[in-house]
Amino acid sequence: MAKLKEVQLKIAAVKKTKQITKAMNMVAASRLRGAQQNMEAFRPYAAKFAEVLGNLAESAGEEASPLLVPREEVKKVHIVLCTSDRGLCGGFNANLMAKAEEIAAEKQAAGCEVSFTAFGKKGRDWLRNEGKDLEKEYLGVVGTKFDFTIAAQAGRELVAGFLDNVYDEVFVIFSQFLTMAKQIPLVKQLLPIPPIEKEEVEKDENAPYLAEHICEPSADALLGELLPKNVQVQLFSALLETSTSEHAARMLAMDNATKACNEMINNLTLAYNKARQAAITAELMDIVGGAEALRG
Repeated sequence: MAKLKEVQLKIAAVKKTKQITKAMNMVAASRLRGAQQNMEAFRPYAAKFAEVLGNLAESAGEEASPLLVPREEVKKVHIVLCTSDRGLCGGFNANLMAKAEEIAAEKQAAGCEVSFTAFGKKGRDWLRNEGKDLEKEYLGVVGTKFDFTIAAQAGRELVAGFLDNVYDEVFVIFSQFLTMAKQIPLVKQLLPIPPIEKEEVEKDENAPYLAEHICEPSADALLGELLPKNVQVQLFSALLETSTSEHAARMLAMDNATKACNEMINNLTLAYNKARQAAITAELMDIVGGAEALRG
């Protein structure tokens, strides 16, 4: 009977775990809807903002702003790593950290000094454990409701660092939301602002016509105001993508955990029934044996 009691306790424990994972799945699904709406609403704005700036920068030339000019010699690279504050979301954070490690190793092999800004507790802890150069950290942003202010503040600091020659290149590593079941780590260059690639557009005959923008005041004056804003916009877009991806990854992980709990409950129930049947059979054999002994 001791074995039956142990199996019963295990079944009860797994059922409690199932309740927790199911509740976390529902919470992640609820938060995902709001995060996905914000992300999908901001995507067209970020894309159009980058497109308009690309057209203006192409007409004005690199001399219009130092934010457009690549450094002749890249020695200092800064990486903004966007991760979550909490775990229990599968390989979401591990994939982002692996991408950061890959980019950092590549830049260090080229003789560059690499420093980091961390969005999220998981990325911050990983950078500290690995002994990376962590200059700035922002906690409690990804996975929560946040506004443009945090991206504006971080963007201004990155632009100031680039203009003061503290950084020669700035990249952001974030998770791009593709589908509910697929989120991929992505690397995007923030500074110097890369040109818009138009080769595919020019080759595609069915591509929409790209309008030429008439600027008032001049393109140079507009670029001076809008280029720093573009860094903030792209950083905010990366944070929205990462936040949506985190909720989707956690929802999928909790769904898989719930299914695993169901399988464990079924297996433990089967083991319990087998053990109970064996105990009943043993008791019947004892009764039959006793009855035969009395007859003899």
